[in-house]
Amino acid sequence: MIRHIVLFKLKDNSPEKVQEAANILLSMQGKIEGLIAMRAGADFLHSERSYDLALECTFDTEEHFRAYAGHPIHQPVKAYMHTVREASVSLDYRF
Repeated sequence: MIRHIVLFKLKDNSPEKVQEAANILLSMQGKIEGLIAMRAGADFLHSERSYDLALECTFDTEEHFRAYAGHPIHQPVKAYMHTVREASVSLDYRF
């Protein structure tokens, strides 16, 4: 199993824009083979070091995780996130 976590700092971190980005991320759910779980959540603490939005995906195999990067469902979502993000960090691990 592979866990893929991405944290996004958005250019506009108003609650409406954060929710819009979360909804767009979650629009991939159930449409990509091997993506068995997906969650997105907004930061509530808003501390100095906080990011605005988290994406957490679980893949059943590394093969499916690697295919996700170029998947046609993922590509427009990734492009959108690149336009609205100020910064992002990610972590990918096996469990």
